[in-house]
Amino acid sequence: MFSSPDQIQSRSKREPVIVAVSLFILLSPGLLFQIPARTRVVEFGNMTTSGIAILVHAVIYFCILTILVVAIQVHIHF
Repeated sequence: MFSSPDQIQSRSKREPVIVAVSLFILLSPGLLFQIPARTRVVEFGNMTTSGIAILVHAVIYFCILTILVVAIQVHIHF
C-alpha cells in the first residue's frame, strides 16, 4: 500500500525521462507545428520538415527541457 524508499527513488530517476520523451514527441517538426516552414513562418500539422526546422525545434526542445528538469526540478507522481 505504501511506497518503499527504493520505489520512490527509482520513480524520481524516471521523471526526467518521461518529460524528455513527451517533449520530444510533441516538438517533432511538422507534427503539431513547424518553425520556420517552407512558405510561412509557422505551419501547423504539415508533416514535412527541413534542416533549419530541425535545428530550431532542437533548440526549443533543449530550452524547455532544461527549464523543466534543471531549474524547476519537475516531479511527476502517479
